[in-house]
Formats: sequence, structure tokens, C-alpha cells
Amino acid sequence: MVAFTLRRVLYSVLVLFGVNAVTFVLFFAVNTPDDMARMQLGRRVTAEAIERWKAQQGYDRPLFLNARAPGLGKITDTVFFETTRKAVSLDLGRTNEGVVISEELSHRVVPSAMIALPVLALVVTASVLAGLTLILFRATALERAGVIALVALMSISTLFFIITGQYVFARVMQLMPISGFVSGGSSALFVALPVAVLGMAYLGPEARLFRAVFLEELGKDYVRTARAKGLSEFGVMGHVLRNSLIPIITSSGLLLPVVFTSTIVTETFFTIPGLGSFAIEGITQQDFNIVRAMVFIGSALYIMAFLLTDLAYGWADPRVRLR
Repeated sequence: MVAFTLRRVLYSVLVLFGVNAVTFVLFFAVNTPDDMARMQLGRRVTAEAIERWKAQQGYDRPLFLNARAPGLGKITDTVFFETTRKAVSLDLGRTNEGVVISEELSHRVVPSAMIALPVLALVVTASVLAGLTLILFRATALERAGVIALVALMSISTLFFIITGQYVFARVMQLMPISGFVSGGSSALFVALPVAVLGMAYLGPEARLFRAVFLEELGKDYVRTARAKGLSEFGVMGHVLRNSLIPIITSSGLLLPVVFTSTIVTETFFTIPGLGSFAIEGITQQDFNIVRAMVFIGSALYIMAFLLTDLAYGWADPRVRLR
């Protein structure tokens, strides 16, 4: 298991480096340092002001190779090496207003995590239970009604859940705040509605997927053998669940970064100062340091989710560790 874990960690580091390199190339191919300076300082700006801005941002060096520098300086005295070094050390620079991005992220990650992690746990648990319930009552009116309900949930936009939830639970029933966020014990009231909204949005597709996985498992030989030995239907479901762990882990691993991405819309509607709203601010204000930092954080989150998924594979099926 140790060798398997080390291999997966090494792969993840290499992938993260590759993603960082591709992002850097695309970032500076679309907007050169001169273009960034003009966007920040205005179109009618002098060449001296542009060079001064580039020096302040560290963009006055070559991008990948510094032919004038001696020795290793040819590689280290470049924009790519310096930005990569800072990103790895979580020194993500400052916003246009001079706010340290890493400190801002440390504050904003708490509201986003308070939304995303409960949504992940809620969706996976509810989807597994819903899938098992539907196959327990397969070929009955309950299963048909359940499938119709899941398809309906899949067909409804997340925005509908957001607007309806705000109107019914916040405005009419006044059970929770309609927007905003405060730290401390009252924070649960502010994230309860966003968690419920995202949970409803993802319950339909996840539960249908798990139902299909469980139905496929029911047709396998070990299920017929278990029934022939007199095992109860609930006991059979336990075996089915155990043998369905790989697709469940795969779906859950893919769901984690997707949920974090979905908080961009949710945090905007609920005015929650999380990572999603921070990314929107960077885009609307054309703050390239924020955008680049959020791209790096998003890439790292995806890679971390896939790494945890691979490790969970090794726990669920020991045969995976040999690959």
C-alpha cells in the first residue's frame, strides 16, 4: 500500500506541474505582460509606466529562458520559475487593491468548505440509500414513482432550486437568512439553504447512477449464490453495496471538485464570501493574479480529488494496488 500511495502521489505532482505549465502558457499567450499593464493602467499609458508596472509585478524578465543569466539563472531567473515557486509555497501575490491573496483564500475557504463538504456527504449518502431502496422495491409503483422523481430533479435547473428555496424558506417561512454569511455558531444558518439547494440539484443524477450500478450487480453470479444459500434480501444488498464500491468511489471523487465549482453560482446568489465569489470578483475586475490563483487552486483540488479516489480504490479493491 505504501508503494502504491507513493506512485500515485508522484503522478499527482507531475500532473500538477504539467497543468501549471499549460496554464502559464495559455495565460501569457492570451495576454502579454504589456497587455496586462495597459488593462490596469489604461490604454493611454507611457512605455516607462508599463516597464515600471512590469517590474513591480515581476514580469520584466523572460518568460521561460533567460539567455543573459549565468548558470542555473537561465532557468531560475524567469517569470515561469518564479511564479511556479511562489505558487508551490502558496505565495500567490496580491490583488489590484494590494490584498494578499493567500490570506484572503485562507478566510474564504471556510465558507466554501462548509457548503461543499456537507453537500458531498449528503448527496453520496442519500443517493446510495435511494438507489438501494429503489432496487429493493423494483418493479413496483414505488420504484416507478422514485425514478420519475429523480428524472424530475435532473430536469430542474439549480437556479430554480435557489430562487424557490430563498422565497419559501427565507422570505415566506423566515427559517433562515436569505443571503450573507457570519462566522461563528450562526454560520450554519447561512449555509443550510445553499447546502440543501446543491444537494437537491445533485441527488437526481447520482441516485440514478447508483441505481443502475446496483441493478447490474443484482444479475451477477454471487447474488444468485447468496440467495440460493438462503441469505435475506437485506443481506444480499450488503453484498451488492460492497461490490459496488468502485463506481461509488469514482462518482464521489468526481463530485467533490464539481461541487466546489458549483459554489461559484451558489455563493453569488447567496452573497457568501467564499472561493467562488472570489473568482467572480477576479474575473469582473480583470485581476489576473486572482484568476491565476483560482485556476491553480482549482487544478490542485481536482488532482487531490483524483489522488484520494485512487487511494480509496486501493482500500476497496486490493487488486488495484498491483497496477
